[in-house]
Amino acid sequence: MALKEVIALIDAEIAALKQARTLLATGSAVTVAKRKPGRPPKEPATATTPKRKKKRNLSPEGRARIAEAARKRWAAQKRVAK
Repeated sequence: MALKEVIALIDAEIAALKQARTLLATGSAVTVAKRKPGRPPKEPATATTPKRKKKRNLSPEGRARIAEAARKRWAAQKRVAK
């Protein structure tokens, strides 16, 4: 590279930096909004959001069957332990 080419590149870089400085000094540059700390706000429910299924309840008969099965398991384990 010739000396004149290097000087021309430096001048072009200086001009670009001066232009960037003036944009930043005047405040016309695009500012990025700072994120606030914490959890982001909840998005509003829309029609595309799938609805949750209704919570299933256990009937008293089903609960009694599960309790009886648990008692049988514990009894079997106690027999094996003795």
